[in-house]
Amino acid sequence: MTRYLNAMRCCLVLLSALGGNPGLAAESVPAHDAIELQSQVMGETRRINVYLPPQYAEQADVRFPVLYMPDGGLAEDFPHIATTLDEGIRAGEIVPMLLVGIENTQRRRDMTPPTTVDEDRKIWPIVGESARFRAFIRDELMPEIERRYRTNGETAVIGESLAGLFIVETFFEAPGLFDTSIALSPSLWWNTHALVDAAPARLKDRASQPELLYLSAADETDIAPHVAALADALKEHAPATLQWMHEPRPDLRHDNIYRSLAPGVLRRLFPLKTAAQAR
Repeated sequence: MTRYLNAMRCCLVLLSALGGNPGLAAESVPAHDAIELQSQVMGETRRINVYLPPQYAEQADVRFPVLYMPDGGLAEDFPHIATTLDEGIRAGEIVPMLLVGIENTQRRRDMTPPTTVDEDRKIWPIVGESARFRAFIRDELMPEIERRYRTNGETAVIGESLAGLFIVETFFEAPGLFDTSIALSPSLWWNTHALVDAAPARLKDRASQPELLYLSAADETDIAPHVAALADALKEHAPATLQWMHEPRPDLRHDNIYRSLAPGVLRRLFPLKTAAQAR
């Protein structure tokens, strides 16, 4: 009952956040847990939203994979990703998994690596603290999720724009933290596309371990060419154990690529295998 009351409260929060416009707040939020996590790393309280698949309560002896997402607040991207998962899981199209949404406090601070470019520093009073945010996820959030819930050790992450930048940086800075990384229109222009320029050398030195990296970009002159350049580096230097996909989407825009691609991408990367397929 508590989770269903949470869902009703979430709808009211969304309605309030959107100025009371019921047309804008039409998207419902599946039942979920809300956690207040006091972070010593960040020096602040972080709100975490956790969607549990229907099978979590039905199969008490089963452990589940976890999909993490920055921009995971109720007024951010959590509602549409949680809804996508819930619909796909109930339809037998997506493997049952938890969704952990990390609500923002200072998005531009947390999602960006350090930069030497003055224009980059102007977007927010504090930028370039992605390493601290990553430490929060690795050292505080992940252990807390594993303590509270039945997880199976399989992890994934999804995000768009600056969150996509953070995901690509994490792919290089913390290999193996996530088994699957999904970056949609990542802001690889940051710091004069330094992540892309360094990719060939870093891929050559990368240890072999099973991972999957999915990249896509909309019709954006400041993003698509850099994503394509990263794909070229992957083509030349990715270790054999790394699976990667690059799907340009010039038919989409920065403001609609997340909602347009996430349903199909999640179904493709996390399909529910039948017993016959598993054999």
